[in-house]
Amino acid sequence: MPRIAKPSSIANAPAAALPMLQAVEKQLGVVPNLFRMVANSPAALESYLGMMGALAKGRLPAQTRERIALAIAEINGCNYCLSAHTYLGKTLARLDAAEMIANRHGCSTDPKAAAAVRFAARVAQSRGDVGQEDLAAVRLAGYDDGEIIESVQHVALNVWTNYINEVAQTEIDFPVVSARDAA
Repeated sequence: MPRIAKPSSIANAPAAALPMLQAVEKQLGVVPNLFRMVANSPAALESYLGMMGALAKGRLPAQTRERIALAIAEINGCNYCLSAHTYLGKTLARLDAAEMIANRHGCSTDPKAAAAVRFAARVAQSRGDVGQEDLAAVRLAGYDDGEIIESVQHVALNVWTNYINEVAQTEIDFPVVSARDAA
C-alpha cells in the first residue's frame, strides 16, 4: 500500500503541478503514478522533469540511458523503477530481454555500452568513490569526460527515483518486474 498519496487525478494535483502533469500526459499519453505522487511537491516535480529533459538532450543515447536506469534500479532494489524501465527499455529503446537482464547485472551485450553500465553501477555501489581504473575503463571504451559526467548524472537521477519510490511504496502501474529476479 502506498505510503505517500498521489492525487486521484491530475486535476486534483496542486495547481502549480497541473501544467507539468499535463505536459507529461501529452508526451506519454498517460501520467504514471510516480509523476502523480511527486506532484505533491511541485518544486520536486519541476526539478525531476527539468533534469530528465536536460539529460535527454545530452550525448548518451536513449538505449544507454535505459541500460543505466535498469542497472541502478536493480542495485537499489526498486521494483517500480525496474518495472517502468523494463517497459520503456522494450517499447522505446528497443532493448531485448537478454540485454535488459545483462543491464540488471551491471553489464551489456554491446561492448561500448557494457563499459558505461559497469561504470554507472560502480558509481552507485561506491557512492561515487570510483577508482582511477574505473575511469580508465570507461574512457578506453570511447566515452569522454562530458559523457562520463552525464553517466554520473543519470546515476543520481535514478537513485532519486529509486529512493522516492521506495519511500512512497508507489503503486506499480507497469507490468511488474521484481528486483533480484534477473536470470
